[in-house]
Amino acid sequence: MVPTTATIRDHLAVYLSQQGMSINQFASQSGINSGTLSRVLNNQQPIAMNHLERITQGMQLPEDHFFSLYVDECFYHSPPTWRRLRPFILRSAALDRLDCIEQVAYHLLENLTYVPMLFEVAEGLFEQGQWQAAGLLYKNVSASEKYQNSERLALCQFRLFRIALGDDQTLNLQAALLFECYVNRLDEADQLDGLNHLINVYYSLHKWRKVDELSQEMLRLATLRYHLQQHSNRKQSNEKKPVKPLYRYIFYSHLMRATVYEENRDYKSALKFVANYMDGSWVQEDDEDAKRTVAQYQEWGTANTMLYGLMSGQHEILPEYVEYIAPQKNEIFVALYNIIISANRYDWNVDHILERFAAYIPYRTNLTEFGKYNQQIMEDQYARFLVELAVYHLHNNRNKGISLILQSLESSARINNDSNVIKCVDLFEQHRHQTDEEEKEQYKLLIRKVQVLNEKKTHLTSSFV
Repeated sequence: MVPTTATIRDHLAVYLSQQGMSINQFASQSGINSGTLSRVLNNQQPIAMNHLERITQGMQLPEDHFFSLYVDECFYHSPPTWRRLRPFILRSAALDRLDCIEQVAYHLLENLTYVPMLFEVAEGLFEQGQWQAAGLLYKNVSASEKYQNSERLALCQFRLFRIALGDDQTLNLQAALLFECYVNRLDEADQLDGLNHLINVYYSLHKWRKVDELSQEMLRLATLRYHLQQHSNRKQSNEKKPVKPLYRYIFYSHLMRATVYEENRDYKSALKFVANYMDGSWVQEDDEDAKRTVAQYQEWGTANTMLYGLMSGQHEILPEYVEYIAPQKNEIFVALYNIIISANRYDWNVDHILERFAAYIPYRTNLTEFGKYNQQIMEDQYARFLVELAVYHLHNNRNKGISLILQSLESSARINNDSNVIKCVDLFEQHRHQTDEEEKEQYKLLIRKVQVLNEKKTHLTSSFV
């Protein structure tokens, strides 16, 4: 059904009448050829995207003023053409007119020949960091291919998974569960990247069985591809390549498997995987990235070998471990997190270490040779670190532990970390007698916030099911 609202042509005609302008005068003002303008006004020529921009500018209106009407122009007042719609989608994305992108995708996908074109635009927007606009297109493309066992559908789901990840652990879990069943439909290069991201999400959620399972699959796939790459004589320049070199996925899978055993306090088994990622003798590449990667994993292996001794209760290792990590500024926060866990577990005094590295305790994004630490992992560790630090200070009869409980509770609520929220509540109630009225009031407000978030989570979970 053709819309009954006024068209862009109608608005332009009214403007010319009100301003007492001729077609030639507006053509001069807007930069549009007078003959073209005349044909547009008389509905003898469709309005191209560059015409829309000049008409809007000539009328001294915001650039997106006629965008909603332009959707009607493209589908109801003239046949839809990709030549006009592609630049319109891109401009709508740039101006955050997601409503227009939604309408265009809805109309276009009545004709499935447009699916590859919309997917290509979504990929471009994703690469440029315009993830909200890209997400709308991926959702529409996915809906049109939901009965197809296509690689494009799987890639849409991978992108939507990436876009969905944020601070909320409940939403991250839902995103991971939705994507995981598509990962094996991806091209092998994308599978590796998909597995890497899934591992990081499950790591932040402490789903260690899943971390181990996916790490084994990533190791299998990366090792297979690496051997083929090294022994194949055929040219592979046209093959899709993973985001990172294959050896990085192999090293990372060993690191993650070591972490799984570490979290289960099986340090003897963890050390076997440390030996695996410390051995870089099999890496054939000799470029700078390969050398840095091998060196980095050897550094981590040396540190983690000492750490596992520390976590096993070997206090004599602590001074050596501290001196080893001291020059590695980007590793200090994670080291402090592990030191404070050990101190609480074995009743050690580490005041001198906390004082020495006090500047590294506030949360900040940590960087390594290979970019940022995974955000979800770091935010989870920070919330857990605060409550462990609270335990340490309260055990040593220091009331500053109360403020640390409240900080941890706030961080845990923000990322929807239920287990840490429970730990904070339990700890606060044990030490309620040590709190003042202001701390009690802050605690009460945070508990209300937790309750509101929990109600939202219950609704989201029921919707997801």
